[in-house]
Amino acid sequence: MRADSPQPERTEGRHVPVMLADVVDLLRLAPGATYVDCTAGSGGHAAAAAEVVGAAGGVVLIDRDREALLLASRALSGFAARVTAIHGSFADLASLLAESGVTAADAVLFDLGLSSLQLSDPKRGFSFQREGPLDMRMDPGAELSADEVVNTWPERELARIIEDYGGDPMARRIARAIVGRRIRGPIRTTAELAAVVSGAVKVRGRSRRHPATRTFQALRMAVNDEPAALGSALPQAFELLRPGGRLLTIAYHSGEDRICKVFGRLVAGRGPRGGGGRAEEAPAFLSGSGPWGRVLTGKGLTPAPAEVAANPRARSARLRAIEKLSSDEGRGSEAV
Repeated sequence: MRADSPQPERTEGRHVPVMLADVVDLLRLAPGATYVDCTAGSGGHAAAAAEVVGAAGGVVLIDRDREALLLASRALSGFAARVTAIHGSFADLASLLAESGVTAADAVLFDLGLSSLQLSDPKRGFSFQREGPLDMRMDPGAELSADEVVNTWPERELARIIEDYGGDPMARRIARAIVGRRIRGPIRTTAELAAVVSGAVKVRGRSRRHPATRTFQALRMAVNDEPAALGSALPQAFELLRPGGRLLTIAYHSGEDRICKVFGRLVAGRGPRGGGGRAEEAPAFLSGSGPWGRVLTGKGLTPAPAEVAANPRARSARLRAIEKLSSDEGRGSEAV
């Protein structure tokens, strides 16, 4: 599949859909199907889905970023009759879809993390490579920003999120440096924060990773409450699926990928580590004896080297897919 698939050209400032050929293959859409994209972004995956579902099908775009949703809608302007665009967080997936009259779907996709367009816009404050305000809100209308987190949260809480979401072993030292620096005045820009973190971390040897990379990632995830939103959305998406429908996730962070992996184990009738999970670990709608779904991707798929070379953003991507079983279908499931 990958050897024969064209790879995206390297581009600056344009979002390239990650693992597009693999996603289209695993979605297994048919004419007339309903596809829900919970992270519409620039519409790359959704445009490919719209081509398949045809005039009789439906494509639902969801994004908490209004600008991204507008771009996705424009990208699918040629399919306008079959597209529904919804502004909101996928944490509220069920209610957002109910309000739009969508009661079931044949495929749902979550492409997690940031888009290239968000990263390249200095005003959004996501990147230390471009000086801008400490914002990091995926929904610019949301209340909590990175400025508030950096300048008001206690040192212990800063250390926790940098360690839990960023995986940085220097989390405590970085948090201490941030609190020490803000005594002299608020930290207002991405460049100021990056300088504080760099000053707190001693990099041994030559490293390809900027010292502030993990801190910025952690702050973004905390500002947007990303792990909690994903944990809430996956059960809603699975319940929405028709029998035979498929749920796909693309994660770029080990913590988020683990949430997807554990959810796959649960719907496959397994515990988080593969054996006899407790009943309370499963979402309430997974009643009776499982499995309720089939894991299709084993340990998950990663992008081909050619794609990574053309689109470095794809480097850390891991794609997982689950198929919903019918009530009378044979209950087999691959191990994660």
